[in-house]
Amino acid sequence: MDAWVWIVIAIVVVLVVVALVAAASSRRRRHHLQSRFGSEYDRTVEGADRRREAERDLREREARHDELDLHPLSDASRQRYTQQWQEMQSGFVDRPQVAVADADRLITDLMRERGYPVDDFDTRSELVSVDHPDVVENYRTAHGIARRTVEGRTSTEDLRQAVISYRALFEEMLVDEPANS
Repeated sequence: MDAWVWIVIAIVVVLVVVALVAAASSRRRRHHLQSRFGSEYDRTVEGADRRREAERDLREREARHDELDLHPLSDASRQRYTQQWQEMQSGFVDRPQVAVADADRLITDLMRERGYPVDDFDTRSELVSVDHPDVVENYRTAHGIARRTVEGRTSTEDLRQAVISYRALFEEMLVDEPANS
């Protein structure tokens, strides 16, 4: 065979190997994101135009999250938040709208003390999704109900659901140790 045939074969082999390595790397990254984010991975992919964009968004969340200085709560803080949560829940019967607002504020205060940025809800929920992918959708739901409460567009059942949804994140964040400490 001529030399140019061997060169073409070598180039084809190299291209095939590069394609296989790239595909394997992509599968590993996808598997990592799926296992880390769970249902949040699926929600993000469904909301994006392309899977690649969604995966880039999730990797960026991880990078921003890794830059945070997260820390666990002290025992005294944990007890204080637990007491405030119990007070909020017991006030729900008489003033459910106030209880939902208090739950929203309590979650925000807890996140601030743990080291999360709290200025923007979307940023908060994205960063929380890195460590708490199973309950971040509850957080979004509860926060949406809290916003509708201000507009007077919620029922008592909606308010009850908001408190239940907030509680899922509250319980995880109350005892959770940060992943990057």
